[in-house]
Amino acid sequence: MTRVKTGVTRRRRHKKTLRMTKGHQGVRHRLYRRAHESLIHAGQYSFDHRKKKKGDMRRLWNIRINAGARANGVTYSKLIHGLRLAGIEINRKMLAELAIADESAFAEIVAQAQASLEAEAA
Repeated sequence: MTRVKTGVTRRRRHKKTLRMTKGHQGVRHRLYRRAHESLIHAGQYSFDHRKKKKGDMRRLWNIRINAGARANGVTYSKLIHGLRLAGIEINRKMLAELAIADESAFAEIVAQAQASLEAEAA
């Protein structure tokens, strides 16, 4: 069997890796071995943070809902409990959007939640 040399293939692969690590600091964008390590780690961080972003967004929505709820005189936990009692099934993303963009609609939802809380207490 004849010998296959990897010159062109290796050059192409190395150039691709070095192109992808453009912007990395130090030898991480100059030397292939270090660049390859950097690329592997970057991919791992990217994967992890795509998963982490979902929790971060949920935390942000909760903060926004809490701010809107407190502006209407109720805490976050009481608002969520009141929404459950009232049978209002709206997700946190939409609630946060309403709290920021449409305060009057959010205030109506809060009023309904408070009414159901008072009905439960009575």
